[in-house]
Amino acid sequence: MDALWDDGLLSIRDVITRIGEKHAYTTIATVLGNLDRKELVVSEREGRAVKYAARCTREQHTARLMEVALDTSRDRATAILHFVDSIDPIDLKLLRDYLAKQDTLA
Repeated sequence: MDALWDDGLLSIRDVITRIGEKHAYTTIATVLGNLDRKELVVSEREGRAVKYAARCTREQHTARLMEVALDTSRDRATAILHFVDSIDPIDLKLLRDYLAKQDTLA
């Protein structure tokens, strides 16, 4: 996914080039096929090659993962509070500033 987020529309060969030759073509093809099936990437045919791109940004994907994690909790509020208690002070300031801005818009 990092290669797709960083470089956009890539063929299997392009992905191999970007991540290094340490993985077989079939391995990368299988991974991209699985990501396509899970609707994390889009694929389009370009001549004989298939090219892949991420369906969402890295940040949108991270937010979705956080939402999934919260959905697994039996006590969503407590999970959120534990998360907020554990985040870096710089990130906490970012969150406070964002929430204050939202309050002024409401």
